[in-house]
Amino acid sequence: MDNDAAAAHGEREAGLGVQTSEDTRTTRRRRSWQRTWLPRLVQAALDGTLLALAFWFAYEIRYTWELGGDVPSGFIQPFSAFVGRTALFVVLALLILTVRGLYRLPRWTSFLDEASIIASGVTTAMALVILYSFLSRFSPSRLIFIYAWILAIGLLVTQRLVGRWIRAWLWAHERGVDRVVVIGSGPAARRIMQYLYNHPRLGYRVLGYIDLEPPLEPLALGTERGVIQPPYLGTLDEAVDRFRSTQVDEVIVALPPAHHDRVLEVVEQCRELDIAFSLVPDLFELALDRVQISEVAGLPLIGIKESRLRGWNWWIKRSMDLAIATIVLVLAAPLMLLIALAIKLDSPGPVLFRQTRIGKGGKPFTLYKFRSMVDGADRQQEALRRATGRSALLFKLRDDPRVTRVGRFLRRTSLDELPQFFNVLKGEMSVVGPRPPVPEEVAEYQDWHLQRLLVTPGLTGLWQVNGRSDLTFDEMVRLDLYYVENWSPWLDLKVILRTVPVVLTGRGAY
Repeated sequence: MDNDAAAAHGEREAGLGVQTSEDTRTTRRRRSWQRTWLPRLVQAALDGTLLALAFWFAYEIRYTWELGGDVPSGFIQPFSAFVGRTALFVVLALLILTVRGLYRLPRWTSFLDEASIIASGVTTAMALVILYSFLSRFSPSRLIFIYAWILAIGLLVTQRLVGRWIRAWLWAHERGVDRVVVIGSGPAARRIMQYLYNHPRLGYRVLGYIDLEPPLEPLALGTERGVIQPPYLGTLDEAVDRFRSTQVDEVIVALPPAHHDRVLEVVEQCRELDIAFSLVPDLFELALDRVQISEVAGLPLIGIKESRLRGWNWWIKRSMDLAIATIVLVLAAPLMLLIALAIKLDSPGPVLFRQTRIGKGGKPFTLYKFRSMVDGADRQQEALRRATGRSALLFKLRDDPRVTRVGRFLRRTSLDELPQFFNVLKGEMSVVGPRPPVPEEVAEYQDWHLQRLLVTPGLTGLWQVNGRSDLTFDEMVRLDLYYVENWSPWLDLKVILRTVPVVLTGRGAY
């Protein structure tokens, strides 16, 4: 009897466990719907409303306010004549924006990238509406289409900007944040957690980390708020229990490549529990983004992407460099004169600092900067490097004793780099490109590092707008290689625009 009762009790417990697990999955699916699909549908509905309002505003501007010239009363058409075109514009725009992934963008997508998708999608939709109107011989005031096009882009971009401000405020106060668990404790995992702790406005809250085995000592992360010790949640074998007992919205897997079998195990567990997951690839796995795959006679061929800065692309980039360098040097001439005077009054030595750097193809050139250190600082570098134990690769100190008072301000504001625009005029540098290394750095390069010398070095680049001096050398090289293989005039423009706030805030500069 006791055995039968125990068996029945076990069956009830098993049944209860299944029910609880099913309830957990149902709850997670509901949260996934509320956090993912519902906001996308609301955003699409709001975009459709704004697109329709843009056409209505355009009608009012042209026919009621008569902006663009007087409209004879006989030529004024009711708005009902534009309803069909308005509906077509809304449907086409939403369809194009959806296909281009506007409603699936990750939250860390830059505002410029989001605005560019909106501008190109709305432009394509309006072009199709104008073509349809022309073919159907619909001939109202052409200015209505132009006004509607401008207003549609303006309304959608403004709404995104306001939405970003609201979300950033909510996330900064931990409202509506996604709860994240990181798998791993290696360099990649630590950097991910450090980044999330330093950027609360991204809307993530780190619950803790899970590792292959218990740590010997607590994990400590240096952040902008001081040293933080993320909670240890258990081993990988305990991950499922942790996921079920904790409200986890996303799992970030950052395990070493030697544990790929465990990565697949975690991914399957996340899928079973309906938890979003992301994978942080190893440094060598990142090289896969440089691979292009083709097919011949049914056989896959794998090759390496080449630089896009060739032929006409090179001429376009060179023309942009000459125009920007000329404008900057003319406008900044009075400021450069004041800087030169301040340097002479602050410390003895020359105004300009000349240093040999390695340019495109490994060719050395002389780089010009305003002197920000004491005269002869380069002769002290080797002793400082030994004293601090730093590598010659990307050698920089946050509190370098060689920096002068004026030099510290120049470095913080990047004004010390203004003379490098003369290097741009000479063709030795570009406005945007990889950071120009010194010969000592190149001597320690690994073979794959040398690929960053395929293009002309630049004053700014992806390395500057993504961390500057806070990046490791391999991370900087990886960004340089991405730039080499994905160059476009728009990419250069985005880097230049993103450089402005980085320079103004002095983030990562020392």
